[in-house]
Amino acid sequence: MAALKLVCALVLCMLVVEPIATTAITCGDVTSKVAGCLSYLQNGGNVPKACCDGIRSLNNMARTTPDRQTVCGCLQTAAKAVKIKGNLAETLPAKCSVNIPYKISTSTNCKK
Repeated sequence: MAALKLVCALVLCMLVVEPIATTAITCGDVTSKVAGCLSYLQNGGNVPKACCDGIRSLNNMARTTPDRQTVCGCLQTAAKAVKIKGNLAETLPAKCSVNIPYKISTSTNCKK
């Protein structure tokens, strides 16, 4: 009986942990996190608090290299789809006190 309880507990742990371990960041996640930055990236001015909150949240979500590569690619795709001022995008992480390991630019090689 104890062995059956142990097996059931292990299966339950696998069901709970597996979805968490395989969850990947999507472009939808990225878009929703940076949506508060759009007006700033198009017009300049003060960086909205919602923008910095989204940037911080996105940075906290993207801890692995594949996640960071996904975020990079999604940001590049979004930047090409919406007219933004590239210089504002490049300085955004610093303005939000977020340190990221790559330059925000449409010319950044996201695969590196």
